[in-house]
Amino acid sequence: MAFRNSEETRREDNGVTYFLRPQIEGSAGRFDRLAIQTHFVQRGESYIELMRKYVAPLATEGDILCTSEKIIGMCQNNVVEMKDVPPGWWARNLSKFASRSAAGIGMDEPHKLQLAINLAGLPRILFACVCHVVGRLFGKRGVFYKVAGHGIAGIDGFYSHSSFDLYHTIAILNPRDPNGVCAELEGELGIPVYLVDANDLEREVLGRSPSAPYSDEVFLELIRDNPAGQSDELTPLILIRKA
Repeated sequence: MAFRNSEETRREDNGVTYFLRPQIEGSAGRFDRLAIQTHFVQRGESYIELMRKYVAPLATEGDILCTSEKIIGMCQNNVVEMKDVPPGWWARNLSKFASRSAAGIGMDEPHKLQLAINLAGLPRILFACVCHVVGRLFGKRGVFYKVAGHGIAGIDGFYSHSSFDLYHTIAILNPRDPNGVCAELEGELGIPVYLVDANDLEREVLGRSPSAPYSDEVFLELIRDNPAGQSDELTPLILIRKA
């Protein structure tokens, strides 16, 4: 589901703008979700300062913070420029046979496939391609990314359709030390933190802070509709609160 921010759900508290997403119920109970709107986060910004500015004024005891992997990767400058991954023969030709995804740019983008080859090595990518074909025969999705590993499923960028020009020419990799980042943020904010890679099709917990109360499976129930959105909402931080 691609959320579109609406004035009907817009709120402001302590100078911070957020949007109330529909309440959601899981095995842990019913929860409100506050999608916090930020500025467009640039490479090398401090994620601690971001949390101080946008999360600390809203957070209360019992809240849980869910943060997108994209803004943490941007803050860590864990980014690859398109010009630095010119597609080779394998990337140009294999990308022609890749499945297209409604959730974003996939391996049908030659630069992204070349980046995957650089990260995992050509033999592993070729093996992942074979496993993908076999998996499709049995109706299994996501086999390519599981076999390829190396954080390739988390590559985010090279979006020719994005309204943000910067995303046309960069790819953001998964954050370094995600559990460490979550622990650092919990120390700053005093609330549990989950770091997730989420889109409208798949969601995955990449890191969690020491006091995170729920298993990955239970927590993913609370963001199963991808409350951060999948377009230009600029709401990468979600406060989850018992209703």
